[in-house]
Amino acid sequence: MIETSSDILNIIIAISIFGLVFFICWAIFYLTMMLRQIFKIAKEMRNRTHKIDEIINLIKKRVEHSVSSLVLISEGMKKLVDIIKDKNKNKK
Repeated sequence: MIETSSDILNIIIAISIFGLVFFICWAIFYLTMMLRQIFKIAKEMRNRTHKIDEIINLIKKRVEHSVSSLVLISEGMKKLVDIIKDKNKNKK
């Protein structure tokens, strides 16, 4: 089987190539796992920012609605005060 030194050299070269290929495959596997984690984290952050955006829009709508209600209430109070003033003037 092993007759000359060139046979030993060829076996060592084959083992070295196998080791190199194994290391490259291992590195590619870990690189893909890291990229997969990065994409999962990016997707999660995208979902969180979307939820935060929805909450901010909801708060904005509620504030706008309450402001419009306050304007109506203040106008109603002004009219009520005017009516009370007119009644007080009429009594005097």
